[in-house]
Amino acid sequence: MVEPSYVPVLPTRRSAWDAYASLEPDVRRRVAPLWTVVPRVGPERTRGACPETDPDTDSPELGRWFTTRMDNLIRAMDGLPGWVDPVHIERHVEASAIGLWHVATRSELRLVTGPERAPTLQRYAADLAFLSGRGIGIRVLLDAARDEPSSTDLLTLIARLCLPPAQLDLILDVGMVTDAVEATKLALVGVDVLGALVPWPTVVLTAGAFPRDREHLEVRPTRVAERHDWQIHQTVRAARQELPGPLLYGDYSVEHAHSANISARPYGPPYGLLRYTAPYDFLIARAPLRGPDRADRVRAMARRTVTYDAFRGIEDTTSSDGERWLHTCAHGDGSAGSGNAEKWIQVGHLQHMNYVARQLPHRK
Repeated sequence: MVEPSYVPVLPTRRSAWDAYASLEPDVRRRVAPLWTVVPRVGPERTRGACPETDPDTDSPELGRWFTTRMDNLIRAMDGLPGWVDPVHIERHVEASAIGLWHVATRSELRLVTGPERAPTLQRYAADLAFLSGRGIGIRVLLDAARDEPSSTDLLTLIARLCLPPAQLDLILDVGMVTDAVEATKLALVGVDVLGALVPWPTVVLTAGAFPRDREHLEVRPTRVAERHDWQIHQTVRAARQELPGPLLYGDYSVEHAHSANISARPYGPPYGLLRYTAPYDFLIARAPLRGPDRADRVRAMARRTVTYDAFRGIEDTTSSDGERWLHTCAHGDGSAGSGNAEKWIQVGHLQHMNYVARQLPHRK
């Protein structure tokens, strides 16, 4: 059996789970996503901190929304492993109960907790993990604004969970990377200090490099951004070759690291993004969502993508339906098949996950 070798950190949105479900079966078995449940309503959540007053006050509606979202996710996963982090809604114990019960009893997904969370919520997650028999993921945030990771905090959490080390996965999450050198230092400290605490069966190092800012696209319609997440993992892996077990590669696919902290917005910018992942960078192209000649302008952006030097073409053995969709869009005619913002990000996720899974060595 092929063990997963790649952990994309994805928001629980249809574009992401449809992309995962569209991967070829042999690729999908190598990909174990960490799904972060997006908030249903309200302003953007601060990473690693709970709002003083939770804006989601409609418990019955939240319960229906969350249960439906988890059921859709379970269907998309189709019995394959991964993690679910309900960080933004876990304080709503009653509203989240049915959805989390379905995750524990109807899927191979593991729940996630973290050292910064309330002890009662940590224990609740551990009880569901014990019920599932699959264990739990511990997500440690290694953001530059935080203090260095504390082994004491993590050991306290491990003791509170009352689960054997064989059922604990360590997820070291660097978050959004703007300075690869500083982020690599944080990652090395996390691996050295926390990775050696217990015999973790799985250790994941994840970071996000897809840019959040759109200001450059107001001036120029395309941008190339470095894949710092890939650079960090390669550097850490080369510097710590003596690690007893594999250090799994994680990233935030083609979304910025704070995307899962944002609820659905009724209005946004008048354009979306076409995304393409190359070996060392992302190609990002602005595509209009409305206005005259919208479809023609979208196809022009798709043609920029498919003529990019690193575009693999539709005949390459590492290509996916993502490359094929972009090629068809670039050379099509009329509005049909030109997509929309949700379609473009789905294609970006599909192409990215397929490429990264093939870029990494197989685990057997």
